[in-house]
Amino acid sequence: MQESGCRMQIARIFHARGLCRGCVKDAGRRNCQGVSESGIQNPESFQSGFSLISAIFLLVVIALLSTFAVTLSSTQNQSQAMDLMKARGYQAALAGVEWAAYNVNQQAENSPAAWDGCATGAHVVVGGNLAPFSPVTVNCTAVSYVEGTTMRWVYTVEAVARTAGSAGDENYVEQTSAVKLVK
Repeated sequence: MQESGCRMQIARIFHARGLCRGCVKDAGRRNCQGVSESGIQNPESFQSGFSLISAIFLLVVIALLSTFAVTLSSTQNQSQAMDLMKARGYQAALAGVEWAAYNVNQQAENSPAAWDGCATGAHVVVGGNLAPFSPVTVNCTAVSYVEGTTMRWVYTVEAVARTAGSAGDENYVEQTSAVKLVK
């Protein structure tokens, strides 16, 4: 009984609005879902498509945020790895300078000749975590001067630590350390 009452209500609404001529026959083919008593379409029947659109929008936004987070994390990890390699390169270059300082210190006091290792570029092998920078190239120049009756030597030592490859490569690192030593 309620179904036929609803059909009659639809027929009256159509007839009042002048929408169709055979409203009673047309009302028999329609159902009453989504029609309120005032004859206005129920707003809940329009919202079913909106939830699908909002769900797709949210999925796209979440996917973009996830992609951004992964990219940012990857970039930060690579930056930290390069910072670590830079620190290791600096320590390897310092090892080359320390090696030269040790050898200069072993030279006899008031020696008429400079340290022999200063004549040519030397290669110092470093190990441990500094191994990617092995060997370290140590370049040295020596200049003598006389202070009173004492002959002094001034050594300019430069140590260069670099990884394999060449400048411009993705993982290439080069560090230099330089000092002046007087003996």
